[in-house]
Amino acid sequence: MPVSRSTGLLALGGIALAALLTVIGHLEVNDDLNPWALTISDFAVSDRGGVIDVAMVVLALATVALLYGLRRTAPTRPGRAAELLLVAWATGLLLAAVVPTNEPGTAMTTAAYVHRYASVIAFLALPAAGWLLASRSDLAPVARTLRTLVLLSLTLAAAMIWSAYPGDRLLIGLAERLLILTEVAVLATVALTQTRAAVDHGVVAAHQTGIAA
Repeated sequence: MPVSRSTGLLALGGIALAALLTVIGHLEVNDDLNPWALTISDFAVSDRGGVIDVAMVVLALATVALLYGLRRTAPTRPGRAAELLLVAWATGLLLAAVVPTNEPGTAMTTAAYVHRYASVIAFLALPAAGWLLASRSDLAPVARTLRTLVLLSLTLAAAMIWSAYPGDRLLIGLAERLLILTEVAVLATVALTQTRAAVDHGVVAAHQTGIAA
């Protein structure tokens, strides 16, 4: 259980740091950029290698820490499919951070397509992983919360897809930010539950040791 607590805390710390860096990245870019009409990637490309890219890497590493804790937790594991989906989410984030998109209003390049589809894979993989994780016995207390967040994520993903194509990018930045916020909430819910379970287990073990003594 100490491993689960440590990885849970690492994941929570990584999520908080990624959120802070993303906010800073929005404050540092050109004031002419509209967060409701432009995606986070559009902001990141204006500050290539800046804090938003770092935030994506940090969030990917937080996911790795969370996955390691889940794999070490007995008696259940997330299952092969959930593990692969979490890896796909983390890999998609890393690719999106490393491979730049194009400047807003310019023609799509090969790198921009790689960035786009890495992001799409990440956005779809995490909700699927969250749905599978909700079936774990150690996450039963938050199963309903996880499934609610997953359904909300899929709804926002559909809204973003509509905006990107027939919607002429109407409020695509807002849809994306709400989607990311909801998906990060899935990670945070799992990490917080993992940490609390490890703490509760430690308290019970200490109490039983005291009684035995």
